[in-house]
Amino acid sequence: MPRLTLHANEAGPVIDRHIFGHFAEHLGRCIYDGLWVGETSAVPNVRGWRADLVAALKQIRVPNLRWPGGCFADDYHWRDGIGPRDKRPRRINAHWGGVLDDNAVGTHEFLDLCEQIGCEPYLAANVGSGSPRELREWVEYCNASAGTLADERAAHGRRLPWKVRLWGIGNEAWGCGGNMTAEYYAGEYRRFATYARDFPEAPLYRIASGAVNDDFRWTDVVMRDAYKGPFSGTAMMQGLSLHFYTVPGPWETKPTATPFDHAGWKLVMATGWKMDRIVRGHRAVMDRYDPAGQAALVVDEWGAWYATEPGTNPAFLYQQQTVRDAVLAALTLNVFINHCERVRIANLAQVVNVLQAVALTEENGGRMVLTPTWEVFALYAPHQGARRLALHSDAKFSTHEGLDYPEVSATASAAPDGSITLTLCNTDPAAPAEIALALTGRRLVLADARVLAAPALTACNTFDQPRAVATKPMSGVRVAGDTASFSLPPGAVAALRFS
Repeated sequence: MPRLTLHANEAGPVIDRHIFGHFAEHLGRCIYDGLWVGETSAVPNVRGWRADLVAALKQIRVPNLRWPGGCFADDYHWRDGIGPRDKRPRRINAHWGGVLDDNAVGTHEFLDLCEQIGCEPYLAANVGSGSPRELREWVEYCNASAGTLADERAAHGRRLPWKVRLWGIGNEAWGCGGNMTAEYYAGEYRRFATYARDFPEAPLYRIASGAVNDDFRWTDVVMRDAYKGPFSGTAMMQGLSLHFYTVPGPWETKPTATPFDHAGWKLVMATGWKMDRIVRGHRAVMDRYDPAGQAALVVDEWGAWYATEPGTNPAFLYQQQTVRDAVLAALTLNVFINHCERVRIANLAQVVNVLQAVALTEENGGRMVLTPTWEVFALYAPHQGARRLALHSDAKFSTHEGLDYPEVSATASAAPDGSITLTLCNTDPAAPAEIALALTGRRLVLADARVLAAPALTACNTFDQPRAVATKPMSGVRVAGDTASFSLPPGAVAALRFS
């Protein structure tokens, strides 16, 4: 029986709400026919953005949305996406299927989407094929209150500046963003970041293109050469990105999301938990150059990456989801929360119809279904802006193919109103976890308990059965004074709130 001890009087750092961010790239059916249906669509929409999907994103309190890529960002030129839509150029999406992008969604449309959701935009700038001037002018177009570019913005329908704060200076510079060495990119970062200027009441949060997986050398070089200016000694970056995808098995032979057996389940858990070791490694490197922890580790691409669903375009990265992916999401968010001193922004890839999405839509503006991963973000929403609580667990670790992962993973936080939220997952696909919880510093008063489990591990939410895997009230929680006990089903995620 795993024993958890929760220390109510040991509040730690604030869990930045931006850890629960999302990602929308011009890839497959994420933007077009996912989020964007157009103003003339029969699907209910607000200025072209699908209304039911916007409502679903608001419900999980999406804090930021990254756009336009991904690899697409380093082929994207922002001027293609402003002005009358019928005069915007059509460009080939060279990275994702060679389809034509008519630029119907550009800066004005995307920032309108963010305002509808109530989230911050996170814009990824073109370093690979762009120029410092292009970035400088995009920042000015978005953030200046006066001047030629502000006048141009007003002529296109937006008088007030958006004051966009989050800017990525390139994406995957080691690969699709230019195939650069770490040393070369560090120099390019300093050059581009110099021209990404602050405007009054619009200071920028500049995020450098960071490493993939456990490339700790990339982090070392970029922190050494680009974190601080060579003369002023002041910080030139506020964040450094990291990309890690849970790919079960060799890239060339990775399986689809279903079917799978218990070994396939365990492989995802074991591979996903590598995130903890990877974050620890990059955090240690950043600590050497930034012991005060001012620069954030920004995990702006993460999630499960399977082979695409049979019968779909392989370049569109459309995949189904099961409760296995919900547990992976909980496991990963627990890593971010446990490292929230350094991890302050993260972005699930991607928001709809691509990879580990929170929603899927039928082609040509059909029905929408929420995935098990959406359910996890709903369960974890109370952690946003709360203070992490000290939590001790004696849960054992399992081993699969030489990789360790916890049988039970848990995190807890205290909200400003004094309520405590405990979130946890059972990574065992076959056996329930009998949990014994002790709370030091106060008595337990259970306010709510919800659990996400599935009748079959491979069950999926489909357009005909949209609630096959859904969160339900959790029964059987026994509370006595400062202790509680409950059973967590196999392969499940739960959230308990105490008042």
